[in-house]
Amino acid sequence: MRLLLINPNTTASMTAKIGRAAKVVAAAGTSVEARNPATGPASIQGPEDGEAALPGLFAEIERAGDDFDAIIIACFDDTGLYEARRRTLVPVIGIGEAGFHAAMLVSARYSVVTTLSVSVPVIEENIARYGFAGRCGRVRASNVPVLELERPGSAARETISAEIAEALRQDGSDAIVLGCAGMADLAQLLANTHGVPVIDGVAAAVKLAEGLVGMRLSTSQSGPFRFAL
Repeated sequence: MRLLLINPNTTASMTAKIGRAAKVVAAAGTSVEARNPATGPASIQGPEDGEAALPGLFAEIERAGDDFDAIIIACFDDTGLYEARRRTLVPVIGIGEAGFHAAMLVSARYSVVTTLSVSVPVIEENIARYGFAGRCGRVRASNVPVLELERPGSAARETISAEIAEALRQDGSDAIVLGCAGMADLAQLLANTHGVPVIDGVAAAVKLAEGLVGMRLSTSQSGPFRFAL
């Protein structure tokens, strides 16, 4: 099984980190290739960055051709997800949607901890569109810029951890979804710190993609998944 993981921003260090996180959870026999576009925003923080990332994202999907069994969009905003599904017959998984599905399987109520407040409305809109709002305690901004997650020695982890503590105290949640692909390497550490499931959407998307491919499910260009004959 071959999975293509596309980071829609152009920050290569983040792409490499996401790729490592995906390979850790991939099953034996599953190969993961992580790519990012050559042009576009260095990070995706809000709808304008998401819009600017679309040409590069779609170019990577076109470049993939028939070489992969599934594609993962490694941006928590699920940038371009529905349009991407119209451009290929293989399953396309957004890490935001995958993270929410995982959270609802292991908790009664979850909170999302993301980066900046500009990302909150996008994530809230996605949660409502997917039909998951009734189980979401709150979408919280940690006020950590995306690229701060890539800076050695930054206080990003501690800041995110403090926001998780507030979510557990105030929201009545019993699981946390990390709202940025750049947080993929923090999930297990934060789960150990807080004693609750902390879900990385990259890992969730890999396992969902493997399941869909194993079930021979693919994406219909007209909309939802269908069985591939």
